[in-house]
Parts: sequence; structure tokens; C-alpha cells
Amino acid sequence: MTDRPARPPRPQHILRVVATERLSPHLVRVRAVGERLEAFRDSPHTDAYVKITFAKPELGLEPPYDLAALRETLAPDDLPVTRTYTVRAVDGDEITIDFVVHGDEGLAGPWAARAQPGDRLVVSGPGGGYAPDPTADWHLFVGDESAIPAIAASLEALPRDAVGAAFIEVQGPGEHVELAAPAGVAVRWVHRGDAEAGATPVLVDAVAQWHPLDGRGQVFAHGEREAMKAMRDLVFTRWGLAREQVSLSGYWAYGRTEDRFQAEKREPIGKIL
Repeated sequence: MTDRPARPPRPQHILRVVATERLSPHLVRVRAVGERLEAFRDSPHTDAYVKITFAKPELGLEPPYDLAALRETLAPDDLPVTRTYTVRAVDGDEITIDFVVHGDEGLAGPWAARAQPGDRLVVSGPGGGYAPDPTADWHLFVGDESAIPAIAASLEALPRDAVGAAFIEVQGPGEHVELAAPAGVAVRWVHRGDAEAGATPVLVDAVAQWHPLDGRGQVFAHGEREAMKAMRDLVFTRWGLAREQVSLSGYWAYGRTEDRFQAEKREPIGKIL
């Protein structure tokens, strides 16, 4: 039996930051322009995402990065690293990405908080797997700050007569952002207060008090891994929904670095479905 050939890497796009905006205390919007973005404009997915590659500035590496070659020449700690982010919007040659920022925690968030016009952003993609089904009788969206871009894009793509609800966990009222939802889709902000993100069950507890509407529904639930496991039990075991009705994924995991979280996707602890 022959090995399946390795999938070729997706092309890297070198973008230039044109503007940034602080949407809330922990959410920063970055707008960047580039060329040959047809795949992004044509993506049917409202959860379209990119892989952003970050290289240490002091190494002077020039994109596009030949990661295979760099693995042969650089120490592991000096290799460029990738982070996954949802594309909030694409308009012509401009891509908008919203970043969750918690001070100096992580890599991409601090970069976004300091980004200035002219800064370079190296992305590949897009990926994605969800879009609202216009024939669904109702829609439910569930997530924390990390899912706000995908939920916002999905709400905008709904038919104007759509019905359902969106539950979004944030720290408090100061974290609310404007969302363009149809009149029949109730947006419910769930506040965790002083608790750390991912350390409280308030999001799933709130959703558990909601009752699915009549007919065939569609659920989009993405966010902290353990919360999404609890959502899995709610939508499949308690509500009895079919697998094809649900888009369910962990975007991150409490107490894990991004690299550890990605590695655990291949381990039992990282499996949601």
C-alpha cells in the first residue's frame, strides 16, 4: 500500500495592515490589503479562517516562508509559528480579522494590539466548513469571544425572516459589540464576571435554559473545548439533533497554550466529535 501524497501547502498571501480598531476592551479589528484574494472572496463559508504565520522579527526572514527548508536550518524555537483566525469580512482586496486580546498573553493578540499601518501579515487559506442553511426552520449560535467573528458573519448571512437565538459569553456589558441579527434572532450576552474565560459553565448553563423551536434547526457552537463538549451532550443527547444539523468545534482550551491545544487534537482529550 502506497502512502497518500502529502497535501501541498496553501499559498501564502502577504498582506499590509491599513487600519486597526479597538471594538471592545478585548477585541481588536485589523484590516489589511493584499493581492489575488479570489479564494477569500469566493468562500461560501461564514466561518472562513486563515492560518497566520508569525516569524521572529530579529531573524529577518522574508515571506513567503519555506517552512520545510527552515526546519532544516533553524532551531525549533526560531521557527515561524501559525495561529488560526476567522475572517470577519472580505471586501475587494481587503481582509478584516478580529483578534481577542488579553494583555501580553499569547502571540497573535499582542501583535494585533500593537499593529500599525504598513505592518506585514502573512496568511494562508481560507478554510471553513459552515454556512447558515436558508431552509432551516431555526438557528442557534453559541460561542465566546473567539467565536464572535464567525457568529457575526453568520448572522449577517441569515435570511431576514430567520428565527432563533445567539448566546455569546463575554466578561461583562463593556464587551458587547454591535451585531446585525434578523429581528427574529435574539442575541443574548452571557456574562462570566471576574471568572477567567473557559473556567465557568455559564455559557452552556444559559443555553440549557433555551428550548429548540419547532421544525428542523441548525446549530453553530464553537469556543472553549470543554464548553463545546458540554454543548455536544446538550444538542445530541438531550435535544436529539442529528449530526448534520450541528457545527461543533473547539477553538481553544482553557489552561493550554495554542501549540499544546493543537497537539491535543490528535489525543483523546482533544476529541469533541
